[in-house]
Amino acid sequence: MMDSILRIAIQTKGRLNEDSMSLLSETGIKLISSSRRLISAAKNFPLEALFLRDDDIPQCVADGVADIGIVGKNEMMEQKQNVEIIKHLGFSKCRLSLAIPKDIDYPGLEWFAGKKIATSYPRILKDFLDENKIEANIHFIAGSVEIAPGIGLADAIFDIVSSGSTLVSNRLKEVYNIMDSEAVIVATPNLPIDKQAVLDELIFRIEAVEKGKGKKYIMLNAPNDKLEQIIKVLPGMTSPTIMPLARTGWSSLHSVINESEFWVVIGNLKKNGAEGILVLPIEKMIL
Repeated sequence: MMDSILRIAIQTKGRLNEDSMSLLSETGIKLISSSRRLISAAKNFPLEALFLRDDDIPQCVADGVADIGIVGKNEMMEQKQNVEIIKHLGFSKCRLSLAIPKDIDYPGLEWFAGKKIATSYPRILKDFLDENKIEANIHFIAGSVEIAPGIGLADAIFDIVSSGSTLVSNRLKEVYNIMDSEAVIVATPNLPIDKQAVLDELIFRIEAVEKGKGKKYIMLNAPNDKLEQIIKVLPGMTSPTIMPLARTGWSSLHSVINESEFWVVIGNLKKNGAEGILVLPIEKMIL
């Protein structure tokens, strides 16, 4: 029985908010999000959400205002707060890269020596420059970093890149990827045992959802004399489940396949005599 309430910090709006809310919904946790609501409690799980700006989440978790938070790894690295990464979530992916005007010939990192670089991530950039023994001027900008070279505010930028379209529209080109980022769950160090139990259950549910993504449950009928060949092209988590049918000499096979290999597997099954192939989506997998 879990009586303690686990408080999770979630970004107020934007893609990370949408992805976080979708993940919680897939784990069976229902929260009501509102621009006017700071805290929202779940009715069916001992959890409540605290909606914050993304750059406030690491500190709130470090200070214990929230027990855990979903935040971009880039923001966590920039804030350098005393939090622990509990899980990489695989969504809201981006990269932090150096970019320069597209008409400049780029010889290598040495080009940045003595240049002014605009960024919203000065700590990450400074650490990188120090590691590479490059002396440059870092100019902090809270937003719209990509316009800095065009208005003469900086020679280059260090910023988030997703599709790269924003760079293109501002006549910039990406020249060096400093770090890759994605959403992560961070936690206050040394959570109390009762709250750790709630977190463990949440992670269990998240991993069950993750295991189901990109996989299909497949059922088919096959003649018994073809089972050996079919099993070779129909791998399961351990091995396919085989059940006899009322039809003499036939069996039903159940297994799980990766969606990426779906059509190749289906083609091989048909070649080996499989009939009545039924494919179903998988919401969650518990191994």
